[in-house]
Order: sequence, then C-alpha cells, then structure tokens
Amino acid sequence: MEHVNQAMAVAPEITFQHEPAPNAKKKIWKTFWILLILTIAELALGLSHYAFHVGGAVLLFLKGAMIILSAFKAIYIVGIFMHLGDEVKSLKMIILVPLISFVWFILAFLWDGTSYKNLRNRYNVPAPAEQVVPHDTQKPGSLN
Repeated sequence: MEHVNQAMAVAPEITFQHEPAPNAKKKIWKTFWILLILTIAELALGLSHYAFHVGGAVLLFLKGAMIILSAFKAIYIVGIFMHLGDEVKSLKMIILVPLISFVWFILAFLWDGTSYKNLRNRYNVPAPAEQVVPHDTQKPGSLN
C-alpha cells in the first residue's frame, strides 16, 4: 500500500483549468441554424411530392436533392459534434476515404444486382408448350 502512495506522490494527476472558447455561444447558434435550415429543406422536399403528386424526372430530382442534403447534414454533424473538422487533414482522409469507398461498394452492388435481375427477367421465360414433356406419363422407377 505504501508503494502505491509513493507512486502517486511521484506522478500526480495533471489537470488544466480552461475557459470556454470566446465565441462558443456564437458557434452553437450557427450550428443550430444551419441544421435547422437543412432539416426544414429536407422535410419540404420530402413532403412536396406527396402534396403535389409529382412523378418522373421531378420526383427523381426531389429524391436526389434529399439525398444530397442528408449527406451534407451528416458531414456537418460529423465535423462539428465529433470534432472531425478540427483535426489534421491526414486524419480526416483516414476516416473519409474508407467511408466513401464503402458507399461506392454499396452503389456498385445495387447496380450489379439490378442488372442481374433485368437480365434474368429477360432471358428466363417459360418454354413453349410443345417443348414441355409431361411428367405424369413416365415416372422414374416405373416399369412402363
């Protein structure tokens, strides 16, 4: 027990008192307003196609704009709340490059799966009736 007390006396805990940043309230309110505006824009775009019953290219544009706004909001949240915006460039790249690669993999697999589905539906048609062999006439293992 004396050994532990001696070790603590040799290496005491070091703490630093710090004052809040001078523009902390301004930064908090800026973050609040940016996230509020992005969220309202997302909701407006999301609800507009229900209210106006749009389709085709307009619906595709609305969905694309919602995805882009969501991505900007996610990047901003990571930069502010996870303090990634204050880090050095190399650490940002270590985190962002695998994330972008992962999103690319998901899109590539979805594209490939859709093309497989389309090819399967195009070439997987039932055989014409004259090519179908009736299965009741000759059963495996029968003596006929």
